Amino acid sequence: MSKQEKPRINAGTIKTAKRLLRYVTGTYKVQFIVVIFCILMSSVASISVSLSLKYLLDDYIIPLIGQENPNYSELYMALTVLGIIFLLGVIATFVYSRMMVVIGQGVLKRVRDEMFEHMQKLPIRYFDQNTTGSIMSLYTNDTDTLRQMINQSIPQVLMSAFTIVVTFISMLMLSPILTALAVLMIVVMTFVSKVVAGNSGKYFIRQQVDLAAVTGFAEERMNGQRVVKVFNHEKISEKEFDELNEKLFESAANAHTFASIMGPIIGNLGNLQFVLTAVLGGFLSVAGIGNMTLGTIASYLQFTKSFTQPFMQIAQQFNSIIMALAGAERIFNMMDEEPEKDEGYVTLVNAKKDADGNIVECRERTGMWAWKHPHQADGTITYTELKGDVRFYDMTFGYTPDHMVLHDLTLYAKPGQKLAFVGSTGAGKTTITNLINRFYDVDDGKIRYDDININKIKKADLRRSLGIVLQDTHLFTGTIKENIRYGKLDATDEEVVNAAKLAHADGFIRMLPNGYDTHLSGDGEELSQGQRQLLAIARAAIADPPVLILDEATSSIDTRTESIVQKGMDNLMKGRTVFVIAHRLSTIRNSDAIMVLEHGRIIERGTHEELLALKGTYYQLYTGKLELS
Repeated sequence: MSKQEKPRINAGTIKTAKRLLRYVTGTYKVQFIVVIFCILMSSVASISVSLSLKYLLDDYIIPLIGQENPNYSELYMALTVLGIIFLLGVIATFVYSRMMVVIGQGVLKRVRDEMFEHMQKLPIRYFDQNTTGSIMSLYTNDTDTLRQMINQSIPQVLMSAFTIVVTFISMLMLSPILTALAVLMIVVMTFVSKVVAGNSGKYFIRQQVDLAAVTGFAEERMNGQRVVKVFNHEKISEKEFDELNEKLFESAANAHTFASIMGPIIGNLGNLQFVLTAVLGGFLSVAGIGNMTLGTIASYLQFTKSFTQPFMQIAQQFNSIIMALAGAERIFNMMDEEPEKDEGYVTLVNAKKDADGNIVECRERTGMWAWKHPHQADGTITYTELKGDVRFYDMTFGYTPDHMVLHDLTLYAKPGQKLAFVGSTGAGKTTITNLINRFYDVDDGKIRYDDININKIKKADLRRSLGIVLQDTHLFTGTIKENIRYGKLDATDEEVVNAAKLAHADGFIRMLPNGYDTHLSGDGEELSQGQRQLLAIARAAIADPPVLILDEATSSIDTRTESIVQKGMDNLMKGRTVFVIAHRLSTIRNSDAIMVLEHGRIIERGTHEELLALKGTYYQLYTGKLELS
């Protein structure tokens, strides 16, 4: 049996259960105490009904048999007291049921809040290694299993546990001999439950994993449905989905099979106990052993049912508990993922120059930015004007230790320069931009930004100084105005319009039915690719960054649209340090320097004219003798 297939009732599962329980007791401690008290009341009330049979029969009903003028007043009083106890039990059940719904939803809200908050702190590497569908499954399938456990399983298990304890004490008081038989049956039930539950647990764990795989695959294929249809991959996609779904079917079927047989097995063992108790009780009564009366036998038989039923209820809830713990384990694994580390201490501040030409920090926006650099050695603080000078020194990097992508890369971009990268797919062009943003950190060498090692700069401040326009533009659900303002959340409407004009997006926006208030959804599918790209440029423009990264921003649009987008980008690039990754070499002819990459190394560098004169790789690419793959 593999590690994955082993039953998960182990130290890890217990640790997960304790951690989950802390969410309940930590957030709703007082309410949970009230719930426990109400469950205890309900349990005692339920047992009181069974225990009352002995006294009703022996003390009230049997003595009245044969009397000519029976007095029922004491019987009525006893029934009234019993009714009040039963009513209190009903009220207690209603209170704890309603309260557990509130507790359950509150805990789920806290879990989702903490999940999303932690997710924002995770490095890009986590999202590269996990599918969107798998992550979404944490927020949907796994949290739903928690809801079922908190709302239903926890109160049911507590109720059953209290009932077992109170019933056992009552049974022991009625007849120690019959209780010995009950203990023997408990041992048998416990053994059977452990065997069946162990098999059920391992399959429920596997079911959650398989469910995440199916969800991730479906989400991926829905997003890529056009590609699927273009390449006639429908049948292959169906086959792949069927294989994943078959695994889910097998794990779910096995899980629910073992979970379903648990109840009938425990129920039949309970019926067997009932029969044995009746036979043994009748024998003891006839033999006059243990002061066994008719009321005692009737009450004890009722207790036998009451004693068996909680075990059945716990068995029925076991599958929900295992599923919830499996979901909780996946959720906690995500929440325990190492957040993105940031040991930077250099920050970006508003600045201005005083009368002596020295840079000073200020609160108001001045259009000038500076790096605030505290020096730990002597406690002094220096300010360096943000200009956009980016330099790479002997940089080496690989996404995995055994696969290096970039090798000993050295280059520089002076303020206001436009640097272009060309090369085949996998040459390392996009990796360079990921390293500038510190989505990943270099393995060797360094990157200096305005002569400051970027490892010393806080990541949020570093990224605030960078603007990026990607090939795949992502627009959020909301208005066009809100999407542009995403680059600067406190931007005024006037700034939004100016950014759109700079990006050459104002014209098409005003032609829309609601202009800047046009609502977008589904990643802006209502707009053309070129229009979406213009909005992405406007979003970068409103942030007004000194350094701009254009990652194949025009590769997915037609030539006519490209000329419009290019005008927007040209406006955006003025006065900024720009890194351009492009498949269309016509867009980088005016670059100050062009780097030709191959297998993570710079094989050619120079201006457009210089590289053509070399008649090397760039010349072959530009003249069409060699194509970018």
